[in-house]
Amino acid sequence: MIDRAHVVIIGAGVIGASIAFHLAERGLRDVIILEREEAEISGSTARSAAGVRHQFSSRTNVLLSRYSIERLRHFEEEVGGHAELRQVGYLFLINDEATWAQYMRNVTMQRELGVRVEVLTPDEAARFIPRMRIDDLIGATFGPDDGYCDPYGIALGYLRAAQRHGVRLYRGTPAIGFHIDSGRVTAVETPAGTIGCEIVINCAGPWAGEVAALAGLDLPVRPYRRNVYMTTPFPAINAPIPLTIDVGTGFYMRREGQSILMGRSNPNEPSSTNTNVDWEWLEAVIEAGIYRFPILESAGLAEQQCWAGLYEITPDHNPILGRHPDLEGYIDASGFSGHGIMHAPATGLLIAEEVIDGRAHTINIDELRIDRFRRGQLASEFNVI
Repeated sequence: MIDRAHVVIIGAGVIGASIAFHLAERGLRDVIILEREEAEISGSTARSAAGVRHQFSSRTNVLLSRYSIERLRHFEEEVGGHAELRQVGYLFLINDEATWAQYMRNVTMQRELGVRVEVLTPDEAARFIPRMRIDDLIGATFGPDDGYCDPYGIALGYLRAAQRHGVRLYRGTPAIGFHIDSGRVTAVETPAGTIGCEIVINCAGPWAGEVAALAGLDLPVRPYRRNVYMTTPFPAINAPIPLTIDVGTGFYMRREGQSILMGRSNPNEPSSTNTNVDWEWLEAVIEAGIYRFPILESAGLAEQQCWAGLYEITPDHNPILGRHPDLEGYIDASGFSGHGIMHAPATGLLIAEEVIDGRAHTINIDELRIDRFRRGQLASEFNVI
């Protein structure tokens, strides 16, 4: 055995770092984080489009966002580091009656939970972006407290604060197996040797399913590529704009410095860990973008600044959180389906409660536990980009 800790966290992205921080803040500092790469925060966290929003269809996701975004507002004073939260808003553009009805139900629920959200006419929505096409729109929803952040700064802030409390980080040290005795985890196997533990937390993101399989568990988390494309500096849109989503096509965009960051999910792409930019898919992205925002036709492409990352997707587009009923000492914190950055503060708090108090209690996460798949009680998240 090369080492021992009360808790071993697998994955040094924003979720693992947040959990480590929150455990340490509660006084549980005998923690080791295992990172498979030679550098921490080099996977999905660093490749995120960085959006944060309250506008979800699930009450639990709204609660996770409400807590998390408030913490990001005070990140520097509470944690250290830089969240760089820019609350420029999220603007959802809707051109379908059934979708509009769903969004109106969402708005009612979001407002009941204290979230600020506005319902806009097409003309009101058009004020945000010059020459936006609105002739086929029914309306829009706008969340003024939504926006985007700095994922790397958040993850690094949590990680360094945890390390200052005594949490240990092992780089280049993947989990390659588990020791299980009488139905509970007793150690994690690594290429360097065995690390004994009482609790292991799977925060492996796109690889969480593979990590769970090492313990004989079936975790329905699969990786999917998401491409992010960047324009050259584009003064035609020279003011801050919301992170804007054309719901009908899935096209989204926001400003990044003087440029425009944009993307669109490919629903036909199979699961993989491929993080090479899909240049063939760019044509479909541009087509959808120019349809709704003709002003983009004159934008140039900054090929060297485009990138691809991985979403960790579950069948219902909700995360899997909490203790596993089939393996004592094993906890899931993965499957965020593109929402990991924005929900990292709440997840860190709740998983720390799960470890220290025996059960998360600040927000009820029962509908996010893995046994929902056995019960067939899935409430899929409707607002997925």
